[in-house]
Amino acid sequence: MRLLPFLAVASLAFASLAPAHAQVPTRDGLPTFAPILEKVTPAVVNIAVLQKSPEEQNPMLRDPFFRRFFGVPEQQPLQISAGSGVIVDAGNGYVITNAHVVKDAREIQVTLKNNLRLPARLVGADPGTDIALLKIEAKNLVAAKFGDSDALQVGDFVIAIGNPFGLGQTATSGIVSALGRSGLSPEGYEHFIQTDAPINPGNSGGALVNLKGELVGINSAIIGPSGGSVGIGFAVPAVMARAVMAQLIRFGEVRRGRLGIAMQDVAGGEGATVTEVLANSPAAQAGVRKGDLVTGLNGRPVRDAAELRARLSVVPVGETIELNVQRGSETRAIKARIGELEKARSAGGQAIAELAGAELVDAQRQGGRRERAVLVNGVDPGSEAFNHGLREGDVILGVNQRRVTTVQGLVKALRASGPLALNVVRGDTVLTIPIR
Repeated sequence: MRLLPFLAVASLAFASLAPAHAQVPTRDGLPTFAPILEKVTPAVVNIAVLQKSPEEQNPMLRDPFFRRFFGVPEQQPLQISAGSGVIVDAGNGYVITNAHVVKDAREIQVTLKNNLRLPARLVGADPGTDIALLKIEAKNLVAAKFGDSDALQVGDFVIAIGNPFGLGQTATSGIVSALGRSGLSPEGYEHFIQTDAPINPGNSGGALVNLKGELVGINSAIIGPSGGSVGIGFAVPAVMARAVMAQLIRFGEVRRGRLGIAMQDVAGGEGATVTEVLANSPAAQAGVRKGDLVTGLNGRPVRDAAELRARLSVVPVGETIELNVQRGSETRAIKARIGELEKARSAGGQAIAELAGAELVDAQRQGGRRERAVLVNGVDPGSEAFNHGLREGDVILGVNQRRVTTVQGLVKALRASGPLALNVVRGDTVLTIPIR
C-alpha cells in the first residue's frame, strides 16, 4: 500500500537527477529507459567467432605426418567465442567491436536483433586500442549515432547493451564512475570510461550510450575476481573508436605517427607537461619546448598525459594537429605535422633466450645524440615476449631504470635476480613492461 507513493517520489527524484536536455522518459509516472532502448538496441548485434585452433596456427601441426607424430587427432573441436558489436554505418554495413573479440577468427557471424544471421568480414583490428571493424551486407540496417564522449562527466547516467554470457541482448544501467582510466594493458593507448553499469563476459564490443541514445563508448573490459561484474567496467571512448574506425576503413590498420615528445602528468592540475622534445622531431620543428604544459589538442581539453598519448596514437601520419600550450604566463597554439615513426639502424640480428620469441638488435635511435639502444626487430605472436607486451619496433632503453645500450648489455641486465621491468619507448609513449 505504501509502495506507490514511494515510487512516485523516486520517479520525480530520478528524473530530476538527469540533465535537463536528456530527461529520463516516464510511463505512467515511472521512469523508464524503454524508449531509449527501442531506438538503440536494433544497432547492437551479437557476434559469434569461430577461432583458429592452436594446431591451425602452427605450420608444423598442419602437416598430417607431424599431427600423427605428436598424437594430435585429425578432427579438433571447434573453438567458438561470443561477443557484441555496434552498427555505426547502416549504408556501408560497418560494425564496431573489440579487437580481442575477433582475435584469431576463422569465421565471424553477426546476429541482428531480429535474429537475422549474417557473415561478417574483418576490415581491420587495432589491438592497441582494442577496436576492430567488421562489414556486413544487409538492407534496412539501423545504426547507432555517435555521441561526444569528451562531454561526459562523472555521474552521468549511461546504459550498457550487449550479449553477456551469450544469453542474448541485455541492457544494464549505471553512471560514469570515472574518466581517463589507463594502465590496464602494456599497449599504452588507453583512456577508458569507467562505469558501474554491469558489464560481463560477452558484453565486449557492445554499446555504452547516454540518455539521448547516443553511442559514447564501446564496452571493452571488466575487473572482477571471478571474471564477472563487480561494478567496475571500462569502455573505449567513442571519439577514439571513431578515429580508429576511420583509419581501419582507409588503411586496414592504424598507422601511428610520431610527434616526438615525452610527457608526464601535472601534480594537482590538468594537462600534460612536456619532459623531453626529441631533436629534429615534428614537435621540435613546430617549436614545442621542454616544460611546456599541453592543455588542449585540436580544440579539445587534455586532462592528463595518458589522454594526450591515447589521442595522439590515432592521428594519422601527415595530419596537422594543434596543441594548446601554456609556457610560463603565455598561452599559445602550436601546429605540428605528425611524422612517421622513427627508424632505427640495426647492426646484425640476434635472438635472446631471456625473452623467448623476440629478436633484438643493436641500434641507434635517430635524433640529436644518436643514442644507442636495443631495437625489437620482431616478436612471434603468442610467444613469451609477446605475452609480456613487447612489440616489433619497440626500443628498449633500460632495465629497472638502468640504461642499456646493446643486446649484450641487456642480456647481462636480465640475469639479475628479483623483479625485472623493461623501460621501452613506443612511438611517443614511454612504457614500463614487467617481465618477472
